Amino acid sequence: MELSLIPWLYLLSFHRMKRHKCSSNYPTRRHLLILFLTVWLLLLLKLLRVELLPHKNIYFVEPFLSTSSFVKNKYTFSQKDTQYEINCSSIYNQDPVEIGKSLEIRRQSIVDLDDEDVVTMTSNCQLYHAIRGYHLKPVSLEEEKFPLAYSLVVHKDAIMVERLIHAIYSSQNVYCIHYDKKSSSTFKNALDNLAKCFPNIFIASKLEVVEYAHISRLQADLNCLSDLLKSSIPWKYVINLCGQDFPLRSNFELVSEFKKLNEGNMLETTKPSSSKKDRFTYHYELQKMPYDMKMPVKTNISKDPPPHNIEVFVGSAYFVLCRAFVQHVLESSIAQDFFEWSKDTYSPDEHFWATLVRVPGAPGGISRTAQDISDLQSKTRLVKWNYLEDHLYPPCTGTHLRSVCIYAAAELRWLINYGHWFANKFDSKVDPVLIKCLAEMLADQQKEWVELSSEKLFMHRTFTDVS
Repeated sequence: MELSLIPWLYLLSFHRMKRHKCSSNYPTRRHLLILFLTVWLLLLLKLLRVELLPHKNIYFVEPFLSTSSFVKNKYTFSQKDTQYEINCSSIYNQDPVEIGKSLEIRRQSIVDLDDEDVVTMTSNCQLYHAIRGYHLKPVSLEEEKFPLAYSLVVHKDAIMVERLIHAIYSSQNVYCIHYDKKSSSTFKNALDNLAKCFPNIFIASKLEVVEYAHISRLQADLNCLSDLLKSSIPWKYVINLCGQDFPLRSNFELVSEFKKLNEGNMLETTKPSSSKKDRFTYHYELQKMPYDMKMPVKTNISKDPPPHNIEVFVGSAYFVLCRAFVQHVLESSIAQDFFEWSKDTYSPDEHFWATLVRVPGAPGGISRTAQDISDLQSKTRLVKWNYLEDHLYPPCTGTHLRSVCIYAAAELRWLINYGHWFANKFDSKVDPVLIKCLAEMLADQQKEWVELSSEKLFMHRTFTDVS
């Protein structure tokens, strides 16, 4: 029963009391007591998230866990009969019946695991590994010799972060998680627990209060990059992700793609438009906004030109960087001066990397005179902007958040075939089918590639032995 029914209960009770106003005070007190106890009980049940009656319009994203003893079970009934069996191959092939199932699911009340569920699930590492099947993730010899690093800057939805990590996890890689100091304690506990379950996952040694479009977002990545360089794992490339990203390639395929970069970097870097120039031409001040939010606000104070005669380029906050470039950025006085200069700009992470990769002498750098590398040319992140839909790519079949598409199942084929390595945005509450199918297809691809690689290695060794 929803809290919205409580005012109606109150009115009904009040109406009954009016009808009996000529009676003694005893019934009135009794009615008030009953009303008080009813409201108190409803509030308690709501607080405990106990469902009074089965709702036939509920869809559990994780039915096995949502109604099991592995997490804090908030539901007094099981809804296996209302769960849909989804064929991801049919979704990929855009079968109208299967796409129709995903649309029907989106009309349901979608229930996903809460942060506290992830805390419980990761409290027993051995059980958690078994539940998620980490021991079943195969690794090839090529991958073992080419470890990758990840910087994850996240702030909410522990289950989405957990799914992302499961999708990109490989035993030879290394993962740094930076969570916002403002995040809830339950969210932090969930990720602390998760990190403790793996020797190659850790929480950043220095945490920031991350504000939107502020230098703190860039600082969070730099904190992780610094920690990753201190890791004993000799990673070759580093990728940064947020909580609503998801991979479009298996780890085996990523290693194959990164090798082709030949120690170069992959990121968006273009000459700025006049509107983008305003972001770093004027001084910005961090100010409080509605809903207890802070963000940089433009002033009329002009900034000095960038240090060292640096020409500013713009791009995305997201990158794939070779180890030598990361080391160069963290040790270079030019990079440090540019970081200091960028502190009072708007969204400095969207010009910091795009500019430094153009500075002469940067490892894996790009010449200042080289052509622009747009977000569609850079394979780091596939983002669908609503004002470019029907022009550069097909319309969003999910919904939009700040002009960015939150993908739905009908876009599975497009996402996988477009050619990018990662995409943004995904949300299980918008479309759980897409995330399920992407994860399933990536796991299948990883297994197939590793098996094929093992067969080639076996045949090569057999041929060598015979020769």
